[in-house]
Amino acid sequence: MKGEPVGKGRPRFTRQGRAYTPKKTRDYEFKLAAAASDKMVELGLDPITAPCKVSILCQFAIPKSYSKKRTAACVVGKEHPKRGDLDNYVKCILDAIQRNGVMIENDSQVYSITALKRYGDPMVIITLEWD
Repeated sequence: MKGEPVGKGRPRFTRQGRAYTPKKTRDYEFKLAAAASDKMVELGLDPITAPCKVSILCQFAIPKSYSKKRTAACVVGKEHPKRGDLDNYVKCILDAIQRNGVMIENDSQVYSITALKRYGDPMVIITLEWD
């Protein structure tokens, strides 16, 4: 899916003590789930119920403030994005693809995760492998 990846936000609490997911995270999860659902329909696939491996690539835009030398290092992969914990991006993506059984029935069926964050055109690429 095109666009800057968003990590899972920390749960927020109301004054009454109820927990909720921040709006930015919730909106991104719905957007990602819709894109994943469209792709599954396009490919004619039902949600995966078998154990599976997930590969996730999170690409971020190179900051405009970077020098030419630093930008070149980003392009060839010598420098990686510092902001955002990779595990928060993985949590957000897994929650999105298992929402209402979009791509997978439950994230407990994932037995292997490969994740990478790098600079490039802002996007998220998700690859599933199953038997």
